Amino acid sequence: MTGRAAEPATARATDPATETFVAHRNLLFTVAYEMLGSAADAEDVLQETWLRWIKVELAQVRDHRAYLVRIATRQALNRLRTMKRRKEAYVGQWLPEPLLTAPDVAEDVELAESVSMAMMLVLETLSPTERAVFVLREAFDVGYEEIAAAVEKSPEAVRQIAHRARRHVDARRPRRTVSPAESRAALASFQRAIETGDPQGLLDVLAPEVVLVSDGGGIKQAALRPIAGAEKVTRFMFGGLGKNRSLITMAPTVVNGTPALLVRLDGEIDGVMAVRVEDARITGLYYVRNPEKLSRVVSETPLTRS
Repeated sequence: MTGRAAEPATARATDPATETFVAHRNLLFTVAYEMLGSAADAEDVLQETWLRWIKVELAQVRDHRAYLVRIATRQALNRLRTMKRRKEAYVGQWLPEPLLTAPDVAEDVELAESVSMAMMLVLETLSPTERAVFVLREAFDVGYEEIAAAVEKSPEAVRQIAHRARRHVDARRPRRTVSPAESRAALASFQRAIETGDPQGLLDVLAPEVVLVSDGGGIKQAALRPIAGAEKVTRFMFGGLGKNRSLITMAPTVVNGTPALLVRLDGEIDGVMAVRVEDARITGLYYVRNPEKLSRVVSETPLTRS
């Protein structure tokens, strides 16, 4: 969907339907983004939700927030199924679209974990329905009855799906929550090693089993497959930099609620490097270079669980 004229601007929030939608817009965007990993698709879900919301007889809706979340979930599920075909045709590795986030996102530990690049990649391994149930239950604490209405399953079926999805995610998520300070320290060591041309310094901060995933979308050069192992990642990083190393600058930023690096090549944004850190070493490197996914790394995108 292209035009978004139908969706209301805050300044025009005068009637009850518009006021309610605007009040919950950030929540609806967060729900859709966690289900899809794409801000552009989440925005389209919001427009589709709005077009359905304005046809609802509000007096017959007991809980406006829950009803909006239900509409958004159904639209996101529909889009998630169509995105599967797009991802199958995607050139190279697909990574979620990074979002510059405000400090309040990082302060909400549960929200920051749920939208982190590492968690979003784990969610990619769930089926569409499993992902919807997991996101609504674990990230937004939605009741089973309400989730059942959103995904059109029985409450008992939803409980079973939630249990299965939680077990799947728990087996793949980091063993413990890492503080922002730990992530910043690991990123600082990574940045220092790259900027000073120190392969040993990079090896020291990378876990032996580290995996690098880079996403160029067929537009920018990137590894077509994940690169595993500290030595291979180090060779790839320094081999890929080549003569461009002197033109590369890195600056700390916060994307998806966690510390990251904004990478510039000769002054122009080249990509965003997000990390997964465990025991003070980097176990996952996620480098988004696809320019179509970098439109939200300069201005903040508000995310919320309420």
